[in-house]
Amino acid sequence: MKFKGSIEINKPAELVAELYANTENLKEWQDGFVKKELLSGNEGSPGAVSQLYYSQGGRNMILKETIVSIDLPDSFEGHYHHKHMDNTMKCSFVSIAPNKTRYEYEFEYLRIDWLLPRLMAILFPGLY
Repeated sequence: MKFKGSIEINKPAELVAELYANTENLKEWQDGFVKKELLSGNEGSPGAVSQLYYSQGGRNMILKETIVSIDLPDSFEGHYHHKHMDNTMKCSFVSIAPNKTRYEYEFEYLRIDWLLPRLMAILFPGLY
């Protein structure tokens, strides 16, 4: 299952990419984000593996992130693993004017092993 989209941001691409790369800002655009811990590799480099912690509605979730490629301020690609699913995320930052950036993203769910998320993906694909 693959999803694509974009959003225009009224800031220069270099600034948008810098804010995106700063772990302190994840809580601003990822609901329930708690913290990120580096497990191996060099932070912000290809091959780096981190755990991302989330909490929503009294439920906790841990994702393992592996950076596949990073070429900021242009693009980022990561692989995310959870015991019930695996997905990839590719994003790019396209300068469309001196102070305007188009953030383009693509998510692909490679594996969904739990019944409820699988049903939700089938019945409500827009949720993902």
